[in-house]
Amino acid sequence: MIYSFNNDYSEGTHPQILKAMMETNFEQNDGYSLDIHTIRAKELIRQEIKRQDTDIHILVGGTQTNLLGISCALRPHQAVICAETGHINVHETGAIEATGHKVLSQETEDGKLTTAHIQKALTLHTDEHMVQPKMVYISNSTEVGTQYSLKELEDISRFCRQQGLYLFLDGARLGSALTSSCNDLTLADIARLTDLFYIGGTKNGALFGEALIISHPDLKPDFRYLIKQRGAMLAKGWLLGIQFEELFQNHLFYDMAAHANEMADRLRKGIAACGYSFHWDSKTNQLFPVLPNTVMDELKKDFLFSAQLATDEGHTCIRLVTSWATKPEAVDAFLKALQKLS
Repeated sequence: MIYSFNNDYSEGTHPQILKAMMETNFEQNDGYSLDIHTIRAKELIRQEIKRQDTDIHILVGGTQTNLLGISCALRPHQAVICAETGHINVHETGAIEATGHKVLSQETEDGKLTTAHIQKALTLHTDEHMVQPKMVYISNSTEVGTQYSLKELEDISRFCRQQGLYLFLDGARLGSALTSSCNDLTLADIARLTDLFYIGGTKNGALFGEALIISHPDLKPDFRYLIKQRGAMLAKGWLLGIQFEELFQNHLFYDMAAHANEMADRLRKGIAACGYSFHWDSKTNQLFPVLPNTVMDELKKDFLFSAQLATDEGHTCIRLVTSWATKPEAVDAFLKALQKLS
């Protein structure tokens, strides 16, 4: 059987979440996220971010959350700035553009935007003959596994507020970023420094679900109307609420992300010991080693992973992703196979 390191949502959900859903299966709940579990989940999140003045909406998936968070904040002539590797730019089938908003992508070395990147986009869009940049979109961790430091996020936040730009943080893999060995951010920091962000559940052990937190007062009104209009309001919303209730009442959100990072670190050290380098320096659960094509082809016989880019004629950068459910035995099997081929 081929073992998958292809993504962090191959498995179902943590048994604790499944148990909670089973135990509440015959409850009768109010629909459309007005149930007691969603209310409790929102309160737990507000305690974690240390902000009671936020609106929280738990949605089904990341693309849906990005689309709502971005398109509902922008006026028809406005655009969003992101890194060239940003999820909204390369992995969402033009969802943002389909709502009438241009994505202004910026080339970066490590998947992270800086104030210089943002300024470049502002400088290029000067008047009413062009779209108007109004939002900055970043991801933590990024699509290439890198992450923002507290200082970096503070710098971007300050710049955005000076320029009148909304700051939106995609947190699909926020758990991995917050539990990595080099992290100095907290959820409270992110809530303080952004206008809206979300906490990803789908890629961190939930069956599905992302919790969108809105702090900017101009973005709060009528958001439930917008959710419903776009077909994103789940009738059985308690299925989302129960999951985030479990994620945040017993440290489960952090524990699962920490396990994914621990397995990635085990892979990272083993790959480095075999003499291979990494295309991007990631301390989260996505790794990007550069392997000879002959080695990569052999590994594909027993392991599933994606080839990211050819670094030269004979080598390819691959992506390996660990999850809350990755077993040490699977990591060791990959490393054993790699050692034999090296």
